[in-house]
Amino acid sequence: NIICFLHAEEMLVILCYEVNGSCYRTLYPFGVQLAIYLACALGTLITVLGNLLVVIIISHFKALHTPTNLLILSLALADLLLGLTVLPFSTIRSVESCWYFGDDFCRLHTFLDTGFCLTSVFHLCFISIDRYCAICEPLLYPTKFTIKVAFIYIGVGWAVPMTYTSILLYTKVIVEGLGHFLKDVPCVGSCQLLFNKLWGWLNFPVFFFPCLVMIVLYVKIFTVANKQARLINNMSKSIGSQLHVGASKSERKAAKTLMVAVGVYLLCWFPFTTDTMVDSLLDFVTPPVLFDILIWFAYFNSACNPLIYVFSYPWFRKAVKLLLTHGIFCSRMTTVDLHQE
Repeated sequence: NIICFLHAEEMLVILCYEVNGSCYRTLYPFGVQLAIYLACALGTLITVLGNLLVVIIISHFKALHTPTNLLILSLALADLLLGLTVLPFSTIRSVESCWYFGDDFCRLHTFLDTGFCLTSVFHLCFISIDRYCAICEPLLYPTKFTIKVAFIYIGVGWAVPMTYTSILLYTKVIVEGLGHFLKDVPCVGSCQLLFNKLWGWLNFPVFFFPCLVMIVLYVKIFTVANKQARLINNMSKSIGSQLHVGASKSERKAAKTLMVAVGVYLLCWFPFTTDTMVDSLLDFVTPPVLFDILIWFAYFNSACNPLIYVFSYPWFRKAVKLLLTHGIFCSRMTTVDLHQE
């Protein structure tokens, strides 16, 4: 009986590939598989549709071609490309617990994944700089943050992440110079090329530094917004309480919206980046299921960006209504002033 039981246990072990050193495949019940597929598909759909809508609206309406909106457009493009090229294959890997698309595509997938996520993070940081200039230096803002400056930020926001990721994945500089830090992939079929000791330590500051910049700037923004609200409160006493209430609420709402952006960013990225660093110190003890949950939390930030930075704006809701009623091919709409009530 004991021999039969052991034989039955061995039959339950399924490998990703019928080769030596293959990863073990985690088999989920059909209901669990279906639930994971639906959840990942829903997240991917929200990411793609939300960011696609942002790209279409900002590109279509000339009144929205401002430095701030160009940054938001570029951010939405990075998140859109992440949803189209990365998330479908990440969904299959999460559900099947194996990578079936080959080593070359694994490297490309990792490059796109890391590159687009880093680009998104850099753009969030640049948007915080833009908002800081707009709220804390309103008189100098039109001359300091021009269209040209926005394009420079966008160029840096794309070039630095792609260059950084290319050096890690497609050159031998890291392997030859710091090869003693690298950890080989433990099994065939995992597609986790970068998740080693070196990547864990490089990953944390690269993602955390923009976060630190955002926190510092948004704290200053919050302080200035409260100061402006108190100033308006004192000045409006001679005019009436109606102005006082409206102005105070407007300033505080703007400050709270910006703080929500930082909170969502931390919620999405901090667990994953912390785990990649700590896990490298503990010889990679994070269970695959937990790792998938953490990485999808990071992906979720790309779905939240349109909600935080655009969907709450009145001009965006007006633009959606115009597109739904007149269609995208109506040339007269491109010159509509969306900021008028």
